[in-house]
Amino acid sequence: MNADTPRPPSISELAELRLSRRTAMAGGLATAAAAFFGVPASAGAVGVAESTGSAGSPGHGAGRPLLGFPAVAPSTADAVVLPPGYRYQVLYPWGHPIVPSGPAFAEDASNTAADQAQQAGDHHDGMWFFPLRDRRSGLLCVNHEATTENLLHADGRASWSSEKTAKSMAAHGVSVIQVEQDRDGGWLVAESRFARRVTMTTPIEITGPAAGHPLMRTGADPEGVRVLGTLNNCASGPTPWDTYLTCEETINKYFYYGEQPPPPGSVEERYGIGSESPYPWYTTESRFDMRSEPNEFNRFGWVVEVDPFDPESTPKKRTALGRMEHENAVVVRGRRGEAVVYMGDDTQFDYFYKFVGAEPIAQARRAGRSPLDEGTLYVARFDEDGRGRWLPLVHGEPGLTTADGFADQAEVLIHTRLAADAVGATPMDRPEWCTVQPRTGAVYFTCTNNTARTESVDAANPRLNNRFGHIMKIDENGNPSAVRFDWDIFLLAGDEASGATVPPDQAFGSPDGLWFDSVGRLWILTDGAQPQVDGADQNNQMLVADTERGDIRRFLVGPPRCEITGITAAPDGRSLFVNIQHPGDSGTPENPRASSNWPDYSPTGRPRSATIVITREDGGVVGA
Repeated sequence: MNADTPRPPSISELAELRLSRRTAMAGGLATAAAAFFGVPASAGAVGVAESTGSAGSPGHGAGRPLLGFPAVAPSTADAVVLPPGYRYQVLYPWGHPIVPSGPAFAEDASNTAADQAQQAGDHHDGMWFFPLRDRRSGLLCVNHEATTENLLHADGRASWSSEKTAKSMAAHGVSVIQVEQDRDGGWLVAESRFARRVTMTTPIEITGPAAGHPLMRTGADPEGVRVLGTLNNCASGPTPWDTYLTCEETINKYFYYGEQPPPPGSVEERYGIGSESPYPWYTTESRFDMRSEPNEFNRFGWVVEVDPFDPESTPKKRTALGRMEHENAVVVRGRRGEAVVYMGDDTQFDYFYKFVGAEPIAQARRAGRSPLDEGTLYVARFDEDGRGRWLPLVHGEPGLTTADGFADQAEVLIHTRLAADAVGATPMDRPEWCTVQPRTGAVYFTCTNNTARTESVDAANPRLNNRFGHIMKIDENGNPSAVRFDWDIFLLAGDEASGATVPPDQAFGSPDGLWFDSVGRLWILTDGAQPQVDGADQNNQMLVADTERGDIRRFLVGPPRCEITGITAAPDGRSLFVNIQHPGDSGTPENPRASSNWPDYSPTGRPRSATIVITREDGGVVGA
């Protein structure tokens, strides 16, 4: 930055600017983050009206306190740390068979690709619990986002082969398993006709406006309506009609473009394609080599719908929801009963989206149509005055015409990022998970971090070198179908030195997963840089916020190098399912336990991603 370049406004200056131009929104933590957490306006809270309450105390909200546990301390231990009176059970680790009669896990990683196709995949991420009739059992859908190749195979990435590609592909995708609770409150994976894996070899139908488009056609699928597999399945969401949405995220790293990177300004560059691929699949599967199949790349980056109750059903890629690095998908009903889906695109300087269905859910389903195949996709613009607008991504609108390079609506959706660029959406600091407050309908979403923001800030992304991220709140005034909204920054993560608006003893960074439980507790899961304690890097964690009363507490800390992600609960709230992703991922074939040996602690084993179940020792509701 030279002397003639204007200095970016400070956090406190942005706060004053925001306060001078808007009125605090009503409902919940409407007055803003610092009032919520008891941080004075001078400490850098954005949108602060006044400081009233403090963390761990009743604060300024109304109603009964939602948090009934003491906060745990940060940790670097090779363990899952929980408050006193809580316990956890490892339910479904990588390699666990999807039914008890399936192939057992080999701790030396010698399981074959065929074994892996009938076992839990790697890198557990988003998930959802669908209860069965007795309410003590259910179908658990679990995403498997990626793999740690040095731990997946006995000799790691050495001597790459077709078998290694097949095993890696089988470790991606989705698990559908049946879980049951015993009389002692423990959970187990049961034999079930519903159990199945959706992997990179599962046939999947392409539906919606992009189905059959020339950009979706390949040599193996000249009609452009069917693709093998789903990959990098990040987070997820249930639908009101009891299906599961799994979201394809970082698709670029699976495809090989060539020795030279794509040209500047190209679609491939905008979607992150480079001259190298960290996954060597392309060496044995030509469809991942863009020199021979350039359109295969277009067939990933979608939201995929899976019916957990019909194991014979074909999953569907719903192209009306756009193509991007999807994080999760939250579905609510709009004013007319139509499906409204909120989504984030997890990349620095990318966008937050909303889809509004064209007709009521019930009407579409009666007619045999999907509520997700027809409708309007919008992208968010956040104005400086705390208001915003959903901008339609519709062919023919300014910036999205044939003259602008979009031949039709299918191209708008296949090249969603370019369409959002063209209409003037607000580039965000890695928008990831979103969730909806069950009482107010307010939408919260995480901006995990953005260390590449080095030149300019705005009211919605107020920090340069945003290492620790923040959480946003959108208020559509009870109308999910609205095109206008109010917005606020719910909190700035990090430590005191970074201008955080959380209490120092509850400091955290890189908010990623986000979920409201049925009574309104906001669960915040982290993935990335955490504030140091006594000069030491801390493990990722999970916190809980009472958004009515001004209280946030650390509930869980995971083992080293893990991500805390994926969260769902049994209907009674007494069992909380959480995923621990890639613990100890710095391990090598020679020393797989270099940074963690969780969860088995076997002297001859290796760390494993896993679904755990958290319960209270007294059988009460988790978090209460």
